[in-house]
Amino acid sequence: MFSKPADPLSAPPRPGQTPAQSNAGKSVLASDLKIVGEITSSGTVEVMGEIDGTLTARNVTIGGEGRVKGSVQSETLEVKGALDGRVATGGFTLRATAKVEADITYATVVIESGAQIEGSFKLAR
Repeated sequence: MFSKPADPLSAPPRPGQTPAQSNAGKSVLASDLKIVGEITSSGTVEVMGEIDGTLTARNVTIGGEGRVKGSVQSETLEVKGALDGRVATGGFTLRATAKVEADITYATVVIESGAQIEGSFKLAR
């Protein structure tokens, strides 16, 4: 489950693009869980706890009480909690409760009223 990609932020995937087809399910990182290191999944990861490191997955959701500090690479990323770091994603969604300080490379973006964001946006080509 833990592995190190060659360069996790080299090129973000486009929406609809799938890395490797798999039968991977959803992994939920509970609110009492803190992980320091690298997490890789071919499925969906929902972060309710805290991650300090690198997270690579097909779809990522950072829940309202979730916190990620580091880099995230995914096809889709939905943030309801806190994110601090670098992001490469196809579809980036910031919910009203999101607090983000990051440099983001994206293909599409949705920002709800009330979301707090500081950083830079770069459109993936």
